[in-house]
Amino acid sequence: MKKSILLLTTICTALALPSHANMRQYQADIGDSKWEVSQASRLNCTLSHQIPNYGEAKFTSSANRKMNMNFELDMLRLPDSYSLAEVRSVNPSWKPGKADRLLADMKLHKQFSPSLPKKIAWTMLSELEQGMNPQFYYDDWYDQNAKISVGLSPARFGHAYREFVSCVGNLLNYNFDDIAYTVLNYQSNSDQLTKASKKRIDMITQYLSLDPELELILIDAYTDSYGGRWPNYELSVKRANMIRDYFVKSGI
Repeated sequence: MKKSILLLTTICTALALPSHANMRQYQADIGDSKWEVSQASRLNCTLSHQIPNYGEAKFTSSANRKMNMNFELDMLRLPDSYSLAEVRSVNPSWKPGKADRLLADMKLHKQFSPSLPKKIAWTMLSELEQGMNPQFYYDDWYDQNAKISVGLSPARFGHAYREFVSCVGNLLNYNFDDIAYTVLNYQSNSDQLTKASKKRIDMITQYLSLDPELELILIDAYTDSYGGRWPNYELSVKRANMIRDYFVKSGI
């Protein structure tokens, strides 16, 4: 995905659910359960979990003015029709005493990996941290008499989760959309930025140094209409070059 910037300078689990004779279950067992932070930068943090023969569960947070979180169930076989999946927090067999509970209904859209919003995603992370086992239940698209159960194992979750939370806490509090179209202001008849614009260009420079997908920066410089045309043109060029040189000196 290309980006550009324009700057203007003016484990198996005992379920407490009704049993189904034809239930196919997918979940990593204790020995195979693995959680890892697959992305860790100031722009994106992803906590992923492999589900054997099914796909991958991913919790993702990205740089933003508001803390965000998203959960995606990346299936090897995408849904073949619209339906709902019941999301429950299930008590593992080795952790008796806590009741299972319904967390949400997740929409399954044809040929799309399903996802859940921030509040439910954080709730699932909290349940995993407490040793609970989030499970998804839905009807099989290819066999009307079959049910599917997909589980996220809490085994080996703690260390990766702490790393993930640390990454989320270090995310920038702004994203690409916040800087993609930026107006900077100069001091009168000068190529020196105002105090507020100096802070703004430092923020932009920090983002540029972190985003490997950004390929192009456009700089458009202007003056006001006072004074001669040629002096104003020269000042415009000087202002544009100042921005370019600032980025280059900063390693962009």
